[in-house]
Amino acid sequence: MSDLLFGLDTFGDVPQDDTGKIVSHAAAIRQVVDEAVLADQLGVDVIALGEHHRPEYSVSTPETVLAGIATRTSRIRLASGVTVLSSDDPVRVFQRFATVDALSNGRAEVILGRGSFTESFPLFGYDLRDYDTLFEEKIELFVKLLDEKPVTWSGTLRAPLENADVFPKTESGHLDTWVGVGGSPQSVVRTAQYGLPLMLAIIGGAPERFAPYIDLYRRAADQLGTTAHPVGMHSPGFIADTDEQAKEIYWPHYRIMRDRIGKLRGWPPIRRQEFDSEVENGSLYIGSPETVARRMARAIRSLGVGRFDLIYSAGAQPASARMRAVELYGSKVIPMVRELLA
Repeated sequence: MSDLLFGLDTFGDVPQDDTGKIVSHAAAIRQVVDEAVLADQLGVDVIALGEHHRPEYSVSTPETVLAGIATRTSRIRLASGVTVLSSDDPVRVFQRFATVDALSNGRAEVILGRGSFTESFPLFGYDLRDYDTLFEEKIELFVKLLDEKPVTWSGTLRAPLENADVFPKTESGHLDTWVGVGGSPQSVVRTAQYGLPLMLAIIGGAPERFAPYIDLYRRAADQLGTTAHPVGMHSPGFIADTDEQAKEIYWPHYRIMRDRIGKLRGWPPIRRQEFDSEVENGSLYIGSPETVARRMARAIRSLGVGRFDLIYSAGAQPASARMRAVELYGSKVIPMVRELLA
């Protein structure tokens, strides 16, 4: 599977330094850039930066950080993961990513989504009661913008456009655009309707349970007469020199992050037993390079995906341990997975 792509995803989680002190948001952003540069040197295909507006994350404008990465890298693709289109403006999103595309000589791509948190809605003046309509209307407009021709469009929650031309244009005339989906059949069908590639967020449970969504995407594209592209998946994980080391670095910070999210969503606190079970049989790819490669290969083979992105940061893991995880992913895990799937 030589055409299989491998990526790394991060939300710019604010890490600890070597003394155990939490670093500043500015230092965390520079850390992300350093990690992306290393990934580029090691042959990782994609770096994807997620958007958050919370104190524990440093990246609120992925395309700004990607622009910085563009100037220090030569081959790695530069993606968002995801851009919360519902609380942004499609025209501005296109312009910003077309700019990153120019700076990187055509390496930009945007992954559109609703986001896993909702803090961006009140922050930017949007009503959560319009949650569904906002995304439906804005993705419709964004797809029109991808033609890079004057656009005429009208909706209910944004001012209409009449023969509006948007600049800059991309050099190739094409901005790679995916849709990130967490498990909504309606979202899968919508992605197929627009003929866009599907990125599945598989963050818990056995990955095989997402096979019906991939089948739905392909069947919907066939019935709608659009293109079914190779599907991508992204899942959390962490790599260290041994299985035990990886789990012990990851667990305490993951527990804090998971319980913080759980409090917002009414989930009970996570237990170590649940964590260990998810590492063994679920969608946490944590361990030595050999362990992670074996589990990734099994998931890729069972789902038939064309791209696997590893969310390599979760909470305040030490910055040095994160760099080591990136190093092991690029230098050992990816070659091992390719060999296992050959």
